Amino acid sequence: MVGSLVHQLTEGVCPEELEKAGLGAYYTDHGVDVYPQSAAGNPWTASYIAAKGDPIANLQEDLAAEQKARATYEKLIDLSKDDPAVVDVLRFLRQREIVHFQRFGEALRGVQDKLAEKKFYMASCNKQMCNSNDNCN
Repeated sequence: MVGSLVHQLTEGVCPEELEKAGLGAYYTDHGVDVYPQSAAGNPWTASYIAAKGDPIANLQEDLAAEQKARATYEKLIDLSKDDPAVVDVLRFLRQREIVHFQRFGEALRGVQDKLAEKKFYMASCNKQMCNSNDNCN
């Protein structure tokens, strides 16, 4: 979403303006296309989203990701105060992260509650499985 916002803001901007804005290297490599990377220029990688095969660990990772995104949007809002349209988009995205955080928290509580339940296993016994010492009816 932020990449799309940057793309819309830079569309039609001349290369000289991009250079003055500190986007010369980005423009050289990617034009004004969306290329997901960190503010430091590190490309996005799938290692940013971890899955451990453990529902509690995975949900904790999701919760952390939502909080990191919220914090990033807040910093972008601070940097964009002079453009109300951009701030509106960023506030919407920040609010969405807050809602996602709440939903992941609810899911985590549900998983923890389910895992804490006592487990009961029942075995049925039919006549063919029974021997004379069993109490099968």
